[in-house]
Amino acid sequence: MGTDLQHLLLGAAAVVVLILLITKAKLHPFLALALSALGLGLAAGLGPGDTVEHFQDGFGDALKSTGPTIGLGTILGGILLGSGGADRIATVFIGSRPVKWIPTAITAAALLIGMPHLFDVSFVMLVPLVYAVAKRTGTHLLYVGLPLAAGLYISHGLLPPHPSPTLAVSAYGANTGLTIMYGLIIGIPIAVISGPLLTKFASRWFGPAPDLDKGPIPETSPEPENRKRPASFALALITVLLPPVLMLIGTVGTSNTAEGSLPYAIFEACDSSVISLLAAVIFAFFALGLRSGFGLGQLQKMAGKGLGPVGGIVLILGAGGGLKAMLTATGIDKLISDYAVDWSVPPLLLAWLVAALLRICLGSATVATAAATGIVAPLIGAYPGLSPELLVLATASGAVMLSHVNDSGFWLFKEYYQLSVAQTFRTWTLMLSLQSLLSLGGVLLLSTFVGS
Repeated sequence: MGTDLQHLLLGAAAVVVLILLITKAKLHPFLALALSALGLGLAAGLGPGDTVEHFQDGFGDALKSTGPTIGLGTILGGILLGSGGADRIATVFIGSRPVKWIPTAITAAALLIGMPHLFDVSFVMLVPLVYAVAKRTGTHLLYVGLPLAAGLYISHGLLPPHPSPTLAVSAYGANTGLTIMYGLIIGIPIAVISGPLLTKFASRWFGPAPDLDKGPIPETSPEPENRKRPASFALALITVLLPPVLMLIGTVGTSNTAEGSLPYAIFEACDSSVISLLAAVIFAFFALGLRSGFGLGQLQKMAGKGLGPVGGIVLILGAGGGLKAMLTATGIDKLISDYAVDWSVPPLLLAWLVAALLRICLGSATVATAAATGIVAPLIGAYPGLSPELLVLATASGAVMLSHVNDSGFWLFKEYYQLSVAQTFRTWTLMLSLQSLLSLGGVLLLSTFVGS
């Protein structure tokens, strides 16, 4: 057996072992990724010292760009939710509109609210609002709840600073501002289709209406220490939109100014996800926090509460970087690159397929992206005209495909909305599968205008 074939088989075996460790042995994804990466290095003959060193280097490389971005995005979302800014956005969007417009309004509000925060946290915080709106309008809970989930998951699946797309941006060397712009171009129409349109179509499958009196108890935000005024809708909206707008301005500005000039330096700062998010956090600190009467201790608790779920995600992202580094150290990434030019599968479709298969097997979009980027990254070298931003979106959209019983989001949706497993498949699983397929279609369509 040739050395090249042997290394390719070792790489495939590492992915299989990763899947088995998570699905059968029930190991935490961080441990499973670490064991798979280290096992690959040792099996390929790198030696213990070099294997650990490559893993540590990959771990650090993955987190040096993703860690600050995810951390600042989570803090921003924590202040937005804890100060009542998110609730204010949702309330203004819903208002006293006719019942038929509620799915559209809640999808738009959720798309905005979900931009700076993790799906699970935003979902849990906004579920009481779903119950309240359903009671007020006399509608089925899913008539409000399904479009909410659709809007939140578009942001979670396609737009930085969420973990999956942020990791892919780092792994592929993509531009964050362009990724957000392309993600919005693709994501907004898909939000309309998977939100209000799917809700209308799938309403025949909703089944018996849940008992709205048995819903979750609203998780109240802390009262301001010195109440001044409620959260402003305009300021909450600015808080959400500030990071993507700054990054888009930076992306356009740097491409139209001379490198080394003062305007270029300013636009380059705006193009940084860290600086843009930090500016938004500082703005939210004053505009939504101190302005509304929240004390420094309360704001610290809001930020800390949001950061709680991030620890495990950061470890997973780092370990995914370690696996990617091991594929490079063993030469597997070069082999993939060399063979890729002869494959008849388009690279964007291949990226989606790899991520989708891992998602179906592993259940976690973040873990699927972390594992897929190591396999997919060599495609950039094999296809010089390939847009790394579209590769990010292809991978991230594949990683939301066919959520089922091995995904924590599946059970979160089921339990909070009091659904049966069959109802959850007919709504949640259908919605995410539709989003994934439509996102792939959007990426392939956009690729005809972007890149070579």
